[in-house]
Amino acid sequence: MIMSDIAIISENLGKKFQIGALQQYETLRDRVAAAFRPRAGGSRPKDAEVIWALKDVNFKIKQGEVVGVIGRNGAGKSTLLKILSKITEPTVGRVELHGRVGSLLEVGTGFHQELTGRENVFLNGAILGMRREEIKRRFDEIVAFSEVERFIDTPVKHYSSGMYMRLAFAVAAFMEPEILLVDEVLAVGDAQFQKKCLGKMGEVATQGRTILFVSHNMSAVRSLCGRTILLDSGSIAFEGSTIQAIDQYLTDNQEKNSYNFALGNIPRTGHFGSKLRINQIRFNGGSGVWHGQPMEVDIDFECLADVEEVSFGVGFCTRSGVRILSFDSDVPGDRRNFARGEAGNASFSLPVLHLEPDTYNLDIGSRSGDNFGLDYLPQCGCVLVQPSGATPPVIAMRESGRGGIRIPTEWRYQTVKGNSASSAK
Repeated sequence: MIMSDIAIISENLGKKFQIGALQQYETLRDRVAAAFRPRAGGSRPKDAEVIWALKDVNFKIKQGEVVGVIGRNGAGKSTLLKILSKITEPTVGRVELHGRVGSLLEVGTGFHQELTGRENVFLNGAILGMRREEIKRRFDEIVAFSEVERFIDTPVKHYSSGMYMRLAFAVAAFMEPEILLVDEVLAVGDAQFQKKCLGKMGEVATQGRTILFVSHNMSAVRSLCGRTILLDSGSIAFEGSTIQAIDQYLTDNQEKNSYNFALGNIPRTGHFGSKLRINQIRFNGGSGVWHGQPMEVDIDFECLADVEEVSFGVGFCTRSGVRILSFDSDVPGDRRNFARGEAGNASFSLPVLHLEPDTYNLDIGSRSGDNFGLDYLPQCGCVLVQPSGATPPVIAMRESGRGGIRIPTEWRYQTVKGNSASSAK
């Protein structure tokens, strides 16, 4: 008997994918041709490689809970949400959802490209089972939140990725589903929009609705989620306290410290990596990174389509996921055009790195113009900034556990004794 306070149940859930299969679907013409094709002396084609994106995943989420889902790229987070959203079917196991489900997954999922923003709002509301009057009552709030008033009657195929995401989030949040599934909403959009999203999700959480929140932003997970599931290679590595889940995730990441990251085969979400793909990043040629010393960063990339106004970015984040240092190639106004088939390298040098010794999580990405994300690899690895001869002992010996930028400055002091003043450097 199912408990009435349970919103989501996953039992023995598994999802299998075949990699390298030559043919997944056959037309009638293919079948007819195969009937006349001579058989090859009993030989069979080599089986395609099988990968389990999810394996034996079991959990229950109560109504009104806000649960985080974290893990490295390729851990199975997005696959899990796609199964819960009924976008894809599990290979084995089953899921139960008790309540109306709203989902915000990849950019534009659930939107019809040829329809306008207005038409897509009403279409998504109808899919959620809402009456037209209910949708009309929420329409103005959705448009105001998404900030796309001028383009609400424009086909969404002309929207930027940022406009897409703003409208998609507003639809998912304001249609009042009992269960809200959110996958990396902070991957697209500016800081102000991200803050609005987090505020709205916090508001939704206080209304007793169930939220399953996938994110690489550990600060957002920590502030929103009372419980968190840590996925590793398709299986649940930990389920329980959010703080404990994040600590285990970051501890596992620290064991993967490196200075030369191969990124080409890391799974992407949505359209990321489809036009331009970042394949590798190296720090000081792979030799190491030191506080108080120069740092050189090299990014290898390839273009799968013509791309314009391209810029690259590298971000250093604290253990809790807070971005504290960014290097963006378009800050000095440098954007480049590349043609399909081109492969290249983007690099920059820093005379002195002022990040204090600690372990930092990496965010790496590329975009076209101001809005369209070409590739995005959040929290894709860890870099250990080591102390050097230029590091004062008071910093080198202290375990900060928080990271930060430590800039050497000349301090001046002034003291007052009685009626006289003195100063010193």
